Amino acid sequence: MTFLRLGLCIVGVYSMFLLWAIAQERLSVPFPSIDGETSDKFRSPLFMGTCQSAMSTLSALIYLFIRRKSGQSLPQLLGLELTPSKSASNGTAASNGSANSTYNGTTHTNGHSHAHPLAKSSARFSPVSLLLRYLQCAVFITSAAPFGFAALSYITYPAMVLGKSCKLVPVMFMNVLLYRRKFAAHKYVVVAMVTAGITMFMGFGKEKPGKPGSLKNGNGELSMYTQLIGLTYLLVNLLVDGATNSTQDEIFARYKVTGQQMMFWINCFSTLLTSSISILPLPYIPVLHPNASGTELQGALEFITEHPSVVMSLAQFAFTGALGQLFIFETLQHFGSLTLVTITLTRKLFTMLLSVVVYKHTLTPGQWAGAGVVFAGISVEAWVKRKDVHAKRVIQEKEKAKLKTL
Repeated sequence: MTFLRLGLCIVGVYSMFLLWAIAQERLSVPFPSIDGETSDKFRSPLFMGTCQSAMSTLSALIYLFIRRKSGQSLPQLLGLELTPSKSASNGTAASNGSANSTYNGTTHTNGHSHAHPLAKSSARFSPVSLLLRYLQCAVFITSAAPFGFAALSYITYPAMVLGKSCKLVPVMFMNVLLYRRKFAAHKYVVVAMVTAGITMFMGFGKEKPGKPGSLKNGNGELSMYTQLIGLTYLLVNLLVDGATNSTQDEIFARYKVTGQQMMFWINCFSTLLTSSISILPLPYIPVLHPNASGTELQGALEFITEHPSVVMSLAQFAFTGALGQLFIFETLQHFGSLTLVTITLTRKLFTMLLSVVVYKHTLTPGQWAGAGVVFAGISVEAWVKRKDVHAKRVIQEKEKAKLKTL
C-alpha cells in the first residue's frame, strides 16, 4: 500500500506539473484570432493568476473537508483555532508536520519540523496575525507572477525553468535580509554552482524567443539589452518568491498549521487581490498591467472572445496547477520533505526536457553543461539534507532503544 501511494504521488506530481508547464509556455506565445488572419499574445497575467488561485482555493477546501476529523469545527478545520491533542495535554511538544508549500506550479521547502507545545502556542496564537501573514504571502505571489510570465517574452522557457530551479539563491538572500538567518557552508557552495550554471546556460545560448523587429539587432537576434530585461524580470520574480518562501517558513515556525490550510488561505487572498485589481481601470503599467486601455478583466474577456483557443490552455493551467499542489501535500504528509525534494528536482529536469521536445527548442552543448552544473548543485543540497535526516533518525532510534531498556 505504501509503494502504491508513493507511486500515485509521483505520477500525480509529474503529470500535473508537466501539463501545467506546457500550458504556461503555450500561454506565453500568440494565439490565432477567430477570423484566422491575425494572432496576438495573451496579456492578462493577473487573470491567469485568478484562474489558478480560485481553482487551488476550491481544491484545498474540498481536500480539507474530505480529511476532516470527527468533531472538528470549521475554524479548526481552516487552521484559525488550535486543536487540542493528547500529546499536547500531556506537556509533549506537538509537531506541525509541515515542511513544504507550493504555488503557480512552483515548490517551496523549508526542510524543518517545528515543535509547538499547546500552552506556548495558545499564548502567542492570534488568528488576525496569522491571516495577515497569509495576506502578506498573497501580496508577494500576486506581485511575482506577472514578472515570471513577462520574462518568457525575453528568454526561452528552458532558461526560465532552470532559473526557477534555483530558488535556493533568493530564498537564502531573503532569509538573511528579512530574518537574519544563517546557513551552513555547503549552501554557499551550492549557490556558487547554481550561479555559474545559469551564467553558462545564458552565455552559450543561441536560440531567442520571437520578438518584434524593433527589439532585434542586425542579425535578427535579440540584443543583449533585451536579454538583460528578461533576466531582470526573472530575478525580480525569484526575489519576491524568496520573500514568499521566507514568510511561509516563518508561519510554519510560529503557528500550528498544515500545508493544506496554508494553501487554502493564501490562494483565497490571492484570488481576492487579483480579482479586485482586475476590475480597476488602471493605466498602462509594464508587466503588471500591460493592457493599453480598459481593465484587466475587460481585456482578458475580449481576448477570449477573439481568440477562443486560449480557453483550453487557461483551463489546463488552472486545473493542473491546483491538483498538482494537492499531490505535493499528499507526498509531504506521508513521505516527508526529502522524498518531495527528490521528486520536484527531477520533475523540473523533465519539464525542461519536455519543453525542448514539445516546442522544439535548440540547446547548445554549453547550455547542456550549464544545466548539468545547476542540477548538480541542487543535488548536493538534496544529498546533504538526506545525510542530515539519516543522522537524526539514528539518534532518535538510539533514544528509543534507551527508553525501552529503562
